[in-house]
Amino acid sequence: MKRGMIMTVRIALVGDFKPAAIAHQAIPKALQIAGTEIGVVAEWDWIATPRFDAGAGDILSGYDGMWCVPASPYDSFDGALAAIRFARENDIPFLGTCGGYQHAVLEYARNVLGLSNAANAEIEPDAEVPLIAPLSCALIDQDGGIELAGGSLIRGYCGSETITETYRCSYGFNRDYAGLLDGRPMQISAWDADGDPRAVELRNHRFFIGTAFQPERSALRGEAHPLITAFVKAAFEK
Repeated sequence: MKRGMIMTVRIALVGDFKPAAIAHQAIPKALQIAGTEIGVVAEWDWIATPRFDAGAGDILSGYDGMWCVPASPYDSFDGALAAIRFARENDIPFLGTCGGYQHAVLEYARNVLGLSNAANAEIEPDAEVPLIAPLSCALIDQDGGIELAGGSLIRGYCGSETITETYRCSYGFNRDYAGLLDGRPMQISAWDADGDPRAVELRNHRFFIGTAFQPERSALRGEAHPLITAFVKAAFEK
C-alpha cells in the first residue's frame, strides 16, 4: 500500500493481547525490523479473538497479512479458527507462532480434513482426537534444534538445513496424527531431534506457515528473522 511516498503494510495481530507476554512485547519490534529490511513501514493492530465470532471477512479484508499470535488458550477458540480459515481460504499471508501454529493445524483438520472432533487437549483433556496434546517435556523459554524439511518453503526462507529457536509451550502437534497430512497441501516442514513436528506450511497458498517456536524473539536481540521478513514481504506484495 502506498500512502503518499510512504510504502506501508498492514498486519492483523489475532490474539488476546497480554502486556506481560514476552512474545507480545517482541512481535511489534519484529514487524518493525522486518519492514526496515524490505524498505516498508509495517503497521499492525491487535484484534481480540471474540471479535471474529460473527465472522472474519469484514475485519481481515482490510489487512495485508495476519499473524495469529502466542498466548493461548484464546478467549474465543471459534473466533481464532474463523480468522485462520478466512486467511487460508482468501490467500491472505499468514504466520502462526506457538498457539497460532496449533490453531492453524486444528483449523485445517476440522475444515479441510473433515475431523470435526479434532481438539486441543489443553481445552478438552478427554478429547477423542487430541490433535494438540501435552508435550513429553514442556518447553518454557528453552532453545531447541530444528531440522527443516528438504524442499520446504521454510527451509528456503531460512537458508539452512537446521535452525535453533526458542519455545514457550507445553502443548504441540501430536505426532501420532502426523500421518493425517501425508499427501496434503499442508505439510509438516520441521521436526525436532525426537521427531516431533515443529512447523507446518501450506503449499497452495501465497504464504501460510505455522511454527511451534517463537521466531519473534529475535527482535528482542535487535535481529531480523528471515521467516518474519518473508512474511512481511509476502503481505506487502499481496
